[in-house]
Amino acid sequence: MPVKRPLYFLAVGVFFGITLLKSGAASWFRIYEMFHFAAFHMYGIIGSALVCGIIINQVIKRFEVKDLDGNLIHQPDKDFSIPRYLIGGTIFGLGWAIAGACPGPMFTLIGAGYWPVLLVFASALLGTWVYGVLRDKLPH
Repeated sequence: MPVKRPLYFLAVGVFFGITLLKSGAASWFRIYEMFHFAAFHMYGIIGSALVCGIIINQVIKRFEVKDLDGNLIHQPDKDFSIPRYLIGGTIFGLGWAIAGACPGPMFTLIGAGYWPVLLVFASALLGTWVYGVLRDKLPH
């Protein structure tokens, strides 16, 4: 793999982390406000990301955008199972509320030197491992 490619992804990740930190999206206090419906700040950030994601997905589909290797980006159709998303979303939301961070800000907080978040990171790894072990037994 060429050296240029990992550096590109590292630069995008650093930019994303700085954006999360400066926007307040990595702030435990902002997340706390969101879960108590006390401020619009995080809903504005999430809503903006949702709108941008919808627009970018439509651009990818309509203009047949290619990836870095020149391959056409194909987005497979998804099976929308309501119980699956309700259960998964509830577990994700509970973890987010308890930890005060979702995966994006979690890495940002570690990078910013908030070392207690390493416990949250270790818990996320453990949860991912448990999912891998139980995956065949779960409804998909």
